Amino acid sequence: MKKSWIKELSIVAIVLSSIAIIMGIFVMARTAPTNSDSEYMDIVKQHYQNFAPPIPQKVEFCGKEIPLDNVFVREALDRELTSIMYNHSTTFLILKRAQRYFPIIEPLLKKESVPEDIKYLAVAESGLTNVVSPAKAEGFWQFLLPTAKEYGLDTLDGWDERYDLEKSTIAACKYLKQKKEVFNDWALACAAYNSGERSVKTRLNEQGCDNYWDLYTFTETARYVYRIIAYKLIMENPQQYGYYFRQKDTYQPIPTKEIIVDTTINDLYAFAQQVGVKYNHLRFLNPSIRASKIYNKNNKKLRIYLPTTNALSWDYLTKDMQNQQMIIE
Repeated sequence: MKKSWIKELSIVAIVLSSIAIIMGIFVMARTAPTNSDSEYMDIVKQHYQNFAPPIPQKVEFCGKEIPLDNVFVREALDRELTSIMYNHSTTFLILKRAQRYFPIIEPLLKKESVPEDIKYLAVAESGLTNVVSPAKAEGFWQFLLPTAKEYGLDTLDGWDERYDLEKSTIAACKYLKQKKEVFNDWALACAAYNSGERSVKTRLNEQGCDNYWDLYTFTETARYVYRIIAYKLIMENPQQYGYYFRQKDTYQPIPTKEIIVDTTINDLYAFAQQVGVKYNHLRFLNPSIRASKIYNKNNKKLRIYLPTTNALSWDYLTKDMQNQQMIIE
């Protein structure tokens, strides 16, 4: 009888131990970083759900807390969060592009003494792509031609520095700093970036208002700063808003070297062959090139980027990421 009881107890202990081991393996499988595509897809499916976007108790923009207790402010932010959060393909692409372009934008903002949050203005303007608006605003920062010239961006026949990320970022900083001096507020400076200084001034004066959050204005401008803030919240906390991806899935910075050209280039196809670069790579790395010829009659110094060795190899760009954690935090 005693031996039978001991035998049964041993069996129970073995079963419980086995269950504990299986549960441990299951938990580890759910939480451990993975580089396997099949395991990655299983985890993605577990997390793919529709839910209302969470709004933090406190949200700051350019170092200043926004009045979330105001029902109109809260609902305006919620609208933009919901819109961006469920625009899955576009938002995913923006998250991927940010890994390539934010490392270029951020140091320039710091150098120009502009809050880092302003990088999300470029996201709201262009999705970090070189687009052309119906009003003919162009590039990441969406400069109109007269404003671009006013803030030092060169435009030649076949060349447009609105598409030069470094130069256009500096120009955007100068514009925004000037508007910050006018309004003493970064949110209003951003509103002016969207609709113009005169428009914002007129509406503030008409309404006896001194801040963006209480301002009644055009629909686009009324949504504009909230959209910037919504991008900030989602891009700083992608997991919280349902976006899961590996570091190696993002678009990495492409190492380049520079050459200076101060003459007209009559044939950019031949020029690409001369410098040892495929023409489509030359155009991708130099979006300022707008045609197959550049007329540079005043011999301006034009900065042209060329890829370094292995710069266009995906394996090379992601070689140090293969064992990184699956989800960006």
